[in-house]
Amino acid sequence: MNKKILLATALFASLAVSALAGDKNTAKEEPKDPNAMVAYLFTYFNSNDPKDEQICYAISDDGYNFTPLNHGLPVISSDTIAYTQCVRDPHILRCEDGKTFYMVVTDMQSNHGWSSNRGIVLLKSTDLINWQHSAINFPTRYTKAWKNVIRVWAPETIYDHVAKKYMVFYSLRTSDPGSYDKIYYQYANEDFTDLEGEPKWLFDAGNATIDGDIVYNDADQLYHLFYKQESGRGIYQAVAKNLTDKWEKVKGNVEQTKEAVEGVGVCKSIDGSSWIIMYDCYANGHYQFCKSNDLKTFEFVQNTETKGNFTPRHGTMIPITQAEKDRLLKEFGNYNQPVIHGFHADPEILYSNKTKKYYIYSTTDGTPGWGGHDFSVFSSDDLMTWTDEGKMLDVKGDQVKWATGNAWAPCIEEVKQKDGSYKYYFYYSAHNPKSKRKEIGVAVSDSPTGPFVDSGAPIVTDADRPADVRGGQAIDVDVFTDPKTGKRYLYWGNGFMAGAELNDDMLSIKKETITNLTPKGGTLDTWAFREGAYVFYRKGTYYFMWSVDDTGSPNYHVCYGTSKSPLGPISIDEQNYMVIKQSPEDKIYGTAHNSVLQIPGKDEWYICYHRINKNYVDKKFGGGVPGTHREVCLDKLTFDKKGNIIQVKPSLNFTK
Repeated sequence: MNKKILLATALFASLAVSALAGDKNTAKEEPKDPNAMVAYLFTYFNSNDPKDEQICYAISDDGYNFTPLNHGLPVISSDTIAYTQCVRDPHILRCEDGKTFYMVVTDMQSNHGWSSNRGIVLLKSTDLINWQHSAINFPTRYTKAWKNVIRVWAPETIYDHVAKKYMVFYSLRTSDPGSYDKIYYQYANEDFTDLEGEPKWLFDAGNATIDGDIVYNDADQLYHLFYKQESGRGIYQAVAKNLTDKWEKVKGNVEQTKEAVEGVGVCKSIDGSSWIIMYDCYANGHYQFCKSNDLKTFEFVQNTETKGNFTPRHGTMIPITQAEKDRLLKEFGNYNQPVIHGFHADPEILYSNKTKKYYIYSTTDGTPGWGGHDFSVFSSDDLMTWTDEGKMLDVKGDQVKWATGNAWAPCIEEVKQKDGSYKYYFYYSAHNPKSKRKEIGVAVSDSPTGPFVDSGAPIVTDADRPADVRGGQAIDVDVFTDPKTGKRYLYWGNGFMAGAELNDDMLSIKKETITNLTPKGGTLDTWAFREGAYVFYRKGTYYFMWSVDDTGSPNYHVCYGTSKSPLGPISIDEQNYMVIKQSPEDKIYGTAHNSVLQIPGKDEWYICYHRINKNYVDKKFGGGVPGTHREVCLDKLTFDKKGNIIQVKPSLNFTK
């Protein structure tokens, strides 16, 4: 973690002397200026992967060292604002009224090609959290002169004091012969929901000119345009007295490196004494920061360390007040939930006796239609800090011959062998193109992190269901070892809960033991089984858990029942059946599909579950399908004296 330089947020106390009464000097603290700038907000995107072409926030006290907010996850959902469902190059501006914010972004999904974007998105906010948006597609909006637009890159906004309007400028290129990127502009309408007129030429350097950023310098009373010139592979500068005047080029490069750079952003420092210049060293994976006192000479300050969930690309920043900083931290502060970064779902948690570590296995999430095809594993020594151990099984490649995708809902069991070694049996569901159904496979390894070798065929097919069951899918598998008998069982189902005893090889089930365990009674609002079965044993009782309703429903929650046998029947206490449900007051939604961990040798328990990232919750929650951007959380699981599970309140901060 980079060292932060703390900035003063209050004035020094002054001494007040009363000449009339002859009072003694007393120290008196002056009231804080609520409009004083105390920190910086950095808006950026993370990479060229579509899942990372999203608006992210980071915060800094000194303008050089940043901490990502929201664990580096997006703060605005690109698929809700953009035609391409991806955005890049966010530019943020504080408006002249001091309390309204404009942001403009490139509407582009880069894996479609660098000449595939056709427009931009305008955004407006009064709190930096909630944003209204308008997407503008140039070829369909300007059907005559600009029907051949193939690139509208890196838009930015600045207030034109002459026109008394906000100017939106951007690099634009068409498919016409001889066309290259030039900077054009339009004025925004009064409520920043549209652009007026058609694109007008502003500036070009004689060849591809992109990534423009304009600031006004009071010292020389000039506008300074910073831009990338593709032929020179660097950042250059031009100046003008007014925004629509002829721009005069300034000699010399701005960047203080020989690396390839782009996406320059210039920000006045909080104390007003200097300028912060930032740009993306995109080929080398880091950001570089410089300082200037006059916008003529530039001094290297540092390269910003990029690692983990902070890999910023082409962004801009603004100073913010204490109230704005507090509001951002309250909304997007780095609580330690989720416990693992990124979008993951259906978590299975394991304690390994071999390594003395904890592991979480998950469905890889964040893709439309739950279309992930690989599984990730994370390790921890203490349940608090988790290390990404990478992808441990991919059903789309050569590792699994019988499946092609929809890698869902894994579970794992550690089995000690007679010679004292350990084997790990990893069960999962995936799409079988032969049967055109979801079926359950198993892969084996000598290590909890792999490599895993698939058995070569499903262990449970779609046909392996209780005789009285119709419909549903063979998904959401769970494995359980009965501590009383040592026998092992498999559970699965969607719309039904099936259970069966495993054979000793753990690679097949005893089909004659397949049992319909679907809980009886209840309604959709209470304990009707949907999916996500999980079984554990405590003090003579077998606990069965499952998820109720759909992942996109506000009613999505976990219920439980108990049994005296690992194959039921299951009894439900109508007064004690709820395990965990969402907490809208804390913006925690979609809490379900869980596993359970017992600390070895202790009556200490934890529930591991997923929730929906709050920024991906559909505005009509329950009317859409927002459950494809889920994240993994942990909370304590406790029991009353009778052995009933005490309902879990999902937390923002997990503590052991």
